[in-house]
Amino acid sequence: MDDQDLYATIGEDGFARLVAAFYRQVPGDDILGPMYPPHDLPGAEARLRDFLVGRFGGPPRYVEQRGHPRLRMRHMPFVVDARARDRWVSLMTRALDDTALPPDADALLRAFFEAVATHMINRE
Repeated sequence: MDDQDLYATIGEDGFARLVAAFYRQVPGDDILGPMYPPHDLPGAEARLRDFLVGRFGGPPRYVEQRGHPRLRMRHMPFVVDARARDRWVSLMTRALDDTALPPDADALLRAFFEAVATHMINRE
């Protein structure tokens, strides 16, 4: 599956279900929870959903609203060490398991999230 085919395969609903499953876990998480102000969880959920939709072939809402993603720069204020990276991947893996996307879409997203999460590490 090509990256740009993913949106056509899972649509808005697939991305919305995945991101919602991820963010349901965040408030109670001892590592990631403190990084997300409770009042902004709906905003964080919308930003991740819109980023993923645009990245994988859907409408470019994220770029239209916020410009280039500049993921490392936007996450620099947060301590993203190996422990935070691993926890993020763990919660997203659980979200992927819960969402039960088609196998090819699931595999593409798991590889993408692993790579991007590693790229986001900004502290030893």
